[in-house]
Amino acid sequence: MSVNPMAYEAQFFGFTPQTCMLRVYIAFQDYLFEMMLVVESVILKKLDGFPGCKISPCQIRKSTEKFLLFMKEHFDKLFSKMEEVLLQLVLNVPENVLLPEDKVHEQYPYTKEQFQALQDEIQQLQQQYRAEASAGQALQAELEEQKAVRAELEKILQWFDGLDNICREHGTSNFKESFAFLTQNSKKLQDVLKDVEKKSKKIKKHDQLL
Repeated sequence: MSVNPMAYEAQFFGFTPQTCMLRVYIAFQDYLFEMMLVVESVILKKLDGFPGCKISPCQIRKSTEKFLLFMKEHFDKLFSKMEEVLLQLVLNVPENVLLPEDKVHEQYPYTKEQFQALQDEIQQLQQQYRAEASAGQALQAELEEQKAVRAELEKILQWFDGLDNICREHGTSNFKESFAFLTQNSKKLQDVLKDVEKKSKKIKKHDQLL
């Protein structure tokens, strides 16, 4: 069998020419074996009509196998020549023939070096795309973080607006004055809380003495 891969022929026919020839070879070989079995059975039937014949079925089988081996050797030689002719003249796509799906190569011919350069450029573009995609993900995460910070800032501004409104209700319009007012009130509340704690401790001691 031919070792030439014949990839272009496989693309055109949809199968490799070697596979086709192998199937033809197997079909011929199977037919030869079947034919020899038929010949053997005919010989056995003919011998049954001669009671005095001393040829046994075992001897016939040996003769049949020898003849089959002889036929197979000649068949292999003939088939080898037939395969060579078929692969060269029938199952072969000439070098000057271009398949329809490969017409684009005729319009845009490239050397191996140019093709390799295109492959390298594609690889670089893929790497750039991955890097840009990664950077885009990082920017998206940063935007989400900025949104969260902005939301917190808006809460703080709303809190300051609330403080400003409270201070205005108490007659203080300046933020520094409002903050001072809140600080004073906070100190007053702390003093009241301390006073309440002291009185609570005194009451507890009094209860314990009773």
